[in-house]
Amino acid sequence: MEVTALKVENPASELSAEADTSPKPTADTTTAESTAKAIHLRLVNESNGGNQQIVLFQKNVATGFDELAVAWRVIQNLSPGWSNSFTYSSQVQVQVTDSWGNTSQPLDLANGQMAEVVMGSCGTELRLSSRSAANTEEIQIGNYLQQGAIHVTVLRDGLPAARKTDIAPGQKAVFSFRPSIFIGVVSQVEAGQVVDSAIMTDVNTEISLLGIQSADIVMSGGGAGPSARPFTFALQNVVLA
Repeated sequence: MEVTALKVENPASELSAEADTSPKPTADTTTAESTAKAIHLRLVNESNGGNQQIVLFQKNVATGFDELAVAWRVIQNLSPGWSNSFTYSSQVQVQVTDSWGNTSQPLDLANGQMAEVVMGSCGTELRLSSRSAANTEEIQIGNYLQQGAIHVTVLRDGLPAARKTDIAPGQKAVFSFRPSIFIGVVSQVEAGQVVDSAIMTDVNTEISLLGIQSADIVMSGGGAGPSARPFTFALQNVVLA
């Protein structure tokens, strides 16, 4: 299922009919890579329930309305007393699918940078633009093709974290993320798929990762009968960066 609700800027004054032909930075985003940090996290189940499905996702705060999120990670069958370790990298990549279903290689993109999809000498290209994003806290992907919409996926740690579809020529997709994740117990959610609005409403625990090097996310609550408590998540054993 693809996101149908999206924020797309239509910068007719910003995106010209032709792509910028000035020299481009190479795809080797050394600066972005050198400042990228991986936060090491461990989800620990200290609840009274097992075999729960736990979803983690982010929200694109560049949108002016509630956009549907993508399930970044889905952790399943985590029994009480067990844990699941993973990383959250500050580095993201973008990947583009064209209207013919062809998908690009991922391209590293840092806050304040812009990528562009153009028709090159050998076909469609996704490349780093010499332009900067309008906001230093955003990444932007402009469609400079003469025809054909594109679909943009943001990857974090190689996994889909956000998506925008049907970006027409002359438009651009805009993404911005806080250094935080939403986490909750859900059902019937698959990693990489859209999280529907009902689940997003239920999952209201946001965990800030700002300034953290590593931490445990401890899950508690659960149970059955009158003594059952809501599932909760809290950071413990935090190591600051």
